[in-house]
Amino acid sequence: MAPRAVVFDMDGTLTDTESVWDEVRRGLAAQAGRPWTDENTRAMMGMSTPEWSHYLVETVGLPMSPEEAARETVQGMAEHYMRGVKLMPGAVEAVRRMAERYPVAIVSSSPRLLIETAADVLRIRDVLSATVSTEEVSRGKPAPDGYLRACEELDALPGEAIAVEDAENGILSALNAGMTVVSVPGEFHPPAQEVLDRTTVIKHLDELTTEFVEQLF
Repeated sequence: MAPRAVVFDMDGTLTDTESVWDEVRRGLAAQAGRPWTDENTRAMMGMSTPEWSHYLVETVGLPMSPEEAARETVQGMAEHYMRGVKLMPGAVEAVRRMAERYPVAIVSSSPRLLIETAADVLRIRDVLSATVSTEEVSRGKPAPDGYLRACEELDALPGEAIAVEDAENGILSALNAGMTVVSVPGEFHPPAQEVLDRTTVIKHLDELTTEFVEQLF
């Protein structure tokens, strides 16, 4: 049996940008003289823009409004993107390989501006059937909202679709949606083993072939 759709996360899965988000947010905290912990990093991974901007103000203590925190952070990310985005090994080839057989989408916690910028940098816009930013749904990862929206747009039931993720909150989001999950855990705050045990783990996106994904069903 073949999947009806394949949905990719972006940050940490296709683009090597998880640590850049952390760098930008840590920088804002440092400028404000606020402490930063690893828990702050873990908590915001997968949050939507409204969620992490409120977290920066209410939990980290940035002396600004959530809207200002979001604007400062996204501006910092955009500056990094303009200097060049580092891609994960095999990212472009994996997306195009999947798109030859199945509808493909991206679900990301990044705002739409950054998703579209990354799609242009990766030169994959032409093969994407849908893109979803979790700021466009009610809840960010680990809630299932973003992945459920993508499945709707791809006309696939969640149980018929595969999600490709790297981070714990993203994996949980796809699992909560009822999807089969392929995880490509990175070195930046890797998921807990008990979460990975609920997925099929690969080391590199080069392993994501049509033969591989069809064996998952």
